[in-house]
Amino acid sequence: MKNFFQTSWKLAPALLLLVLGSAATASAQGPKLQIDQLDVLANRASETVDVKLDERLMQMTAKFFSDKDKDDAEIKAVLKGIKGIYVKSFTFEKEGEYSQVEVDSVASQLRANTWSKILTVKSKKDGANVEVYLNMVGDQITGLAVLSIEPKEFTVVNIVGPIDLDKLSSLEGQFGVPDLGIEKEPKKKNQQ
Repeated sequence: MKNFFQTSWKLAPALLLLVLGSAATASAQGPKLQIDQLDVLANRASETVDVKLDERLMQMTAKFFSDKDKDDAEIKAVLKGIKGIYVKSFTFEKEGEYSQVEVDSVASQLRANTWSKILTVKSKKDGANVEVYLNMVGDQITGLAVLSIEPKEFTVVNIVGPIDLDKLSSLEGQFGVPDLGIEKEPKKKNQQ
C-alpha cells in the first residue's frame, strides 16, 4: 500500500499536466481559430492583410456606421452579435512560398466536432481551393471559417459569434472579409 501511494504521488504531476493539456485543447476547439502561427508567412509575402477585431473593437467599429443609411444599418446589426473578425491573407510573387504545414495548422483545428464543412470549391484550371466551415453548438451557428488556398495566395477568414447567414453577406468587402459568394434573397416585386 505504501508503494502505491509513493507511485501515485510521483504520477500526480504527470497526470495534472495531462488533464491541463486536455482542457487547453478542448477550449482551443471553439469558434476562434488560432492563426497567429501564420505570421511567419509575412516575411515571404508580397502583400499581407492582417485583421484582428475582437469584441471590444467590434463594438467601437459599429459606432461608425450610421443608423440612417440602410447599408450601414445592416452592417451595424450584423456587428452587434459578432465577437470577432480575424483575417490573415498572404499574396506571393511565385508559387510554393507557403507549405501544406501552414495550411494544416489551420485545417487541423477545423476537424473538431463542432466544425462542419459546408462548401468546397476546387478549380483544376487555376489550382484554387476554397472551403467554408460553420461552428455549431446545437442549432446555433457560433462561428464561420473560410480557407482560400491558391498557388500564390493563402487566406483565412474567421468570424466568431452568432451568425445569421442571411445578414452575413453585408460583411462581404468589409473588414478584410472577401466576397464569400453569399447572395441576398432577391427582393419581391409588389404585384398589383
